[in-house]
Amino acid sequence: MKHGPWRLIFMGTPGFALPSLEAVRATGEEVLAVVTQPDRPRGRGQRLSPSPVKDLALAWNLPVLQPEDLHDPALLDQLKGLRPELIIVVAYGRLLPPELLALPAVGSLNVHASLLPKYRGAAPINWALIQGDKDTGVTIQWMAAELDAGAIFLQERVPIRDEDNYGTLSGKLAERGAALLVQALEKLRQGEAIKKPQPQEGISYAPPISREMRRLDWHLPAREVAGWIRGLDPIPGAYTLWQGRILKLFGARVKRLEGARTAPGTVLGMVDQGVVIACGQGSILVKELHLAGHKRLRAPEFLRGQHLLKQVLD
Repeated sequence: MKHGPWRLIFMGTPGFALPSLEAVRATGEEVLAVVTQPDRPRGRGQRLSPSPVKDLALAWNLPVLQPEDLHDPALLDQLKGLRPELIIVVAYGRLLPPELLALPAVGSLNVHASLLPKYRGAAPINWALIQGDKDTGVTIQWMAAELDAGAIFLQERVPIRDEDNYGTLSGKLAERGAALLVQALEKLRQGEAIKKPQPQEGISYAPPISREMRRLDWHLPAREVAGWIRGLDPIPGAYTLWQGRILKLFGARVKRLEGARTAPGTVLGMVDQGVVIACGQGSILVKELHLAGHKRLRAPEFLRGQHLLKQVLD
């Protein structure tokens, strides 16, 4: 049994990691340093911007490191000198080398947004929605050299609601992951270091979403098209082409699973304040649209300015 706070290094980058960083600080753990990705160009103007984790760490006057190379001997010496007991990783964005994983006395824990071994990789939340899953969850795993293959400490199942999209589901999983991380740290303090090997059955992967993947294929069944839109809503956004311009779609749900044969991508009309679009099988309803160079608008407002009805999207 351990008395007192854990000496830990926190590694994370996007907003998903913030609840976990807030949780370990609120419970009194000793955050020796925060490691995050280097500042990157973001937004319409592509201005160099810090990560959300860096912003929060600086607001709390925590030491921040932004290495370009995790194999850098100087970085490893610096982190070793902190004498960490734990490394906590939450959506850091890079695979950690074995020499870094070997630094903490107790081990390295990762908050992963799936029920491992399902959806190992960079985009588990997106893929759970794209595949039309009814539930997902969070896993606290002991990190290993192989991607997301470490032993399981704790898991919690989280249902996926019909109204969920990437934004809402990500928020829920971030909060549940933070709470589960606090439980894991307390169990460790009590001497309960649970290490359950991942089963070999059910392994699947969640690769990063490329720009090519984001373009909608209207020949797919309605359920699959809606899944792609939900899985990329609000960012980075699933898109189609209309008159040669990018048109992003949001707030999708299945309207009909089957229906009269109409050319896939045909905008059929307005129902329930949304645009109905034909798919390979059935149709979907979309609540909001964003045409390149214009504002994101609700469907009725969009149609007042654009002649989209009966057009075919590509």
